[in-house]
Amino acid sequence: MTLKAPELIGDTWFGTENSHLGIEDFKGRFLLLDFWTLCCVNCHHVLAELRGVEEKFKDVLTVVGVHSPKFEHEKLPESVAAAISRHGIEHPVLNDPNMATWNSYGVRAWPTLVLVDPRGDIIATYSGEGHAHAISAQLEALIPEYVDSGELVPGAGLYKSPEPTNFFLKQPGKVTEIPDHYRHLLGGADLFVSNSGGHDFVTLSSEQPGKPILRLGSGVRGNLDGSFEQAKFAEPYGAVFLDQDLAAELGVHLLVADTANHLIRGLNLETRVVTTIAGTGAQWMQKDPTSGDAREINISTPWDIEFFQGHLTIAMAGEHRIWKYDFYAKTLDIFAGTTNEGLVDGPSDQAWFAQPSGIVSSKVDPGKLWIIDAETSALRFWQDSQIESVVGRGLFDFGHADGSAQEALFQHPLGLAELPDGDLLVADTYNRAIRRYSPSTNTVSTVARGLSEPSDVEVISTVNGPRLVVVETAANRITILPVEVGDLVQGEAMRTVRQVLEVAPGAATIEITFNAPPGQKLDDRYGPSTYVVVSSTPKEFLLSGGGSGNDLIREITLNHEITEGVLHIAAKGASCDEAAAEAQCHIHQQDWGIPIQLSVGGVSVIELVLSGARG
Repeated sequence: MTLKAPELIGDTWFGTENSHLGIEDFKGRFLLLDFWTLCCVNCHHVLAELRGVEEKFKDVLTVVGVHSPKFEHEKLPESVAAAISRHGIEHPVLNDPNMATWNSYGVRAWPTLVLVDPRGDIIATYSGEGHAHAISAQLEALIPEYVDSGELVPGAGLYKSPEPTNFFLKQPGKVTEIPDHYRHLLGGADLFVSNSGGHDFVTLSSEQPGKPILRLGSGVRGNLDGSFEQAKFAEPYGAVFLDQDLAAELGVHLLVADTANHLIRGLNLETRVVTTIAGTGAQWMQKDPTSGDAREINISTPWDIEFFQGHLTIAMAGEHRIWKYDFYAKTLDIFAGTTNEGLVDGPSDQAWFAQPSGIVSSKVDPGKLWIIDAETSALRFWQDSQIESVVGRGLFDFGHADGSAQEALFQHPLGLAELPDGDLLVADTYNRAIRRYSPSTNTVSTVARGLSEPSDVEVISTVNGPRLVVVETAANRITILPVEVGDLVQGEAMRTVRQVLEVAPGAATIEITFNAPPGQKLDDRYGPSTYVVVSSTPKEFLLSGGGSGNDLIREITLNHEITEGVLHIAAKGASCDEAAAEAQCHIHQQDWGIPIQLSVGGVSVIELVLSGARG
């Protein structure tokens, strides 16, 4: 039985001259729908995975991004346009602010990929990451069939690239003050900017932030060590300068998070050479090693880095943990977190994070590491091997509200800085604001509004006193602001609008579909080919059936005394080539966070597709 692809419904098309595209416009080509949202780091991974597929099948395949937002800010067309520029997306994108297309295709999580054939029939669904090889294998197997039937018409797609811009900054991500003793090596600049969308770094003077001084990196997306002029980065973010003694010992003065390359890179400012310090360039996946030689360990989307307690701490947004790098042993290890995505406090090895994106070591309260957790819109800290949340309620709660920390709300913050008095400044990105948290009064206020996606903030000293350096990502600029006391904003609390799944209370079954792509088989050479972890928030919502195992069918029991909750299901599947003498292994993985509402008339079977053909 075939399933016709539902119509594409949204308010704005990007990357095409036709502002009213529909399913009929893609007939005669394969269509791959990529359901994503701009905040989702796993969606960023898929964008990178798809680049090779798009190039290989450009004559017969059109990729269309369907932007179905989680946060209120993400509904705005201008927010989507900024994200398209930031990530270098070169295919049409439909903004789906009301999640109409998401719902009609039965999507359960970001990212999800749906493959439609030249007739307009849905033929496969892929949820999560690691599916590029599966899509490629599926297309290679099907193209001859559709060519023979005359239904596949090779030719150019519908993408039209935007007009080029001449901004010297492109979607900048982070800013770091340059220590006095290194400024002569960086043209006298005092600000070091991660030019994330431009895949390089720029130095500036805080007195003239609109005028670049030096550019470090080739400005071409890629992964290449070498001279500053030759080196290639991919969407870099956090940076930290080392003190002179440590720099002399290690041979690098500056470390940067090369985010989309899954690397930590080192820059020697005297020899003007870039080297790789940690990571392999491959993305960490479930069950990969997490300790050992830093050059042999995969990592995943390091977003920010900080010197803390003698090691480098790494906010590993891609898999929801904090890692640490030992400068002398040159090893990596886990500092905090479990890979479960959510807001759970407690001992370091039991805490849950959700895309940690900013970390600051407190100078006022030594031993405390402040953490911005973007997807839970939370401000948290590590101290004495414990994680504690100050602001934040969970994955789907956000807003703009000041007052006591218990009442305050952020919306997907990405950066923070500490003031000399110990107060924290938060780059509240999707609220377009800079917020101030006072530990002494446990309150939050707003010090600046109307900014353009502020993704980071730094405090610098000037002759006129401290000033704030704000990265306005969507405006492609750095802004200098005075330090204000802050006003109280009584905004509103908001929740992510997602279609809840009504499930009958009591016993239920989770069924996950995972099929090996054409030409491949399930990879059970070293044990079971699948791995599933089930949990919930609140944890009392799941009475039985939680924990890890290898079966794709799981019996669970939901607590009838709790009417709403989120079911977290993480699945991993491995496949390998059938014919190759040395079969290559491929990993598929997804984390579903499914809002559940208990209802007597609800389903008793929760059906999910990790990878599989349909029809």
